[in-house]
Amino acid sequence: MGSQPDWYARGLGHVWRPYAQMKTEPDPLAIVAAHGSRLVLADGRELVDGIGSWWTACHGYGHPHIREAVERQLQLMPHVMFGGLAHEPALTLARRLVELLGAPFERVFFSDSGSVAVEVAMKMAVQAWLNRGERGRTRLLAFRGGYHGDTFATMAVCDPDEGMHALFAGALPEHPVLDLPRDEATTTALEVFLEAHARELAGIMVEPLVQGAGGMIFHAPEVLRRLRAAADRHGLYLIFDEIFTGFGRTGSMFAFEQAGVRPDIVTLGKGLTGGTLPLAATVASAEVAAAFWSDDPGHALMHGPTYMANPLGCAAANASLDLFETEPRLDQVRAIARQLEAGLSICRGRPGVCDVRVKGAIGVVELERPPDLVALKARFAEAGVWIRPFGRTIYLTPAFTISPDDLSALTRAIDQVACQLAR
Repeated sequence: MGSQPDWYARGLGHVWRPYAQMKTEPDPLAIVAAHGSRLVLADGRELVDGIGSWWTACHGYGHPHIREAVERQLQLMPHVMFGGLAHEPALTLARRLVELLGAPFERVFFSDSGSVAVEVAMKMAVQAWLNRGERGRTRLLAFRGGYHGDTFATMAVCDPDEGMHALFAGALPEHPVLDLPRDEATTTALEVFLEAHARELAGIMVEPLVQGAGGMIFHAPEVLRRLRAAADRHGLYLIFDEIFTGFGRTGSMFAFEQAGVRPDIVTLGKGLTGGTLPLAATVASAEVAAAFWSDDPGHALMHGPTYMANPLGCAAANASLDLFETEPRLDQVRAIARQLEAGLSICRGRPGVCDVRVKGAIGVVELERPPDLVALKARFAEAGVWIRPFGRTIYLTPAFTISPDDLSALTRAIDQVACQLAR
């Protein structure tokens, strides 16, 4: 494989790597380019990307329409502060998102990461009550298996036991965490809790249909309908965190469409720019926005990231929305779902495999026991694929434009590598 590039050897010791014990975990792969569904390594190898760069690259890498839109915007204005100024890419994107989401959405708050978008949603829900003169509604109801981000506020609404932030338990504000209302018992438990504690809550937060980083845990649309009904009964804001599920990943443009209900606040990110540039959005209903519309300056939402509504990111997002309108993305997701089901079904019944599940362009093989993740990732790379499992969960979230041959390489690698190691 040859020696590593000079930039790699000189710089690796100075970066803090994500989700990694840097003393013991193997060094990362040096990557020099990406195209379509392929990652090009410095040693000349190409890996089929099964993760889509943490679920963002829905159109594949280097789509010319997005690249050209970013290049045009770069010539005009790469960035300008959003405080006191406005620009066409952001205002056009805000209008398009509101039209795409439909009623009751009205206002878009732009940020630069999913964690911040969720934190803004939490802040909106709490302050909306404060602006209306109700104090004490400072907590959000969250659910086991959930993941909403890595900032201090969002860590506090992740799964407190199974999530990756348990270390911070004593340092985080406490929010109630229940089981999702999947059946009669858990639905009753939710209602009993709300009857006793609803007036302490600003709202309810959930990842619709799929709890992503918490383990790719699926739930039925009926769960969302129960949460909408519970929120309405108790006058609570309902927040759908669609950072992972939005923009086609579950088979519809937004996951909530499959339940026939809408939240009061929705968070968007990941695929918003097609994996091109950092951008996220928190979109609020007219009712939520009305709580901030006031002659009192203290009722303003005092939040504003430095790179809020970055013009390059907004240009990329507008181009990404163009592609959803002009290219058959949802048809491609349906085809991926069929191929994932066929390709991963062979893992059902394999020793060490406890579940195989598919939802849209998400394929999951869950093992009975956590494997040797270091060995597993290395074996995947040797097999010519980039798959990054966590815990007992091996998953695929490929680009919607992936070829059938590349997708077959991914499913075949899971069966031949992961299922063998699980035995």
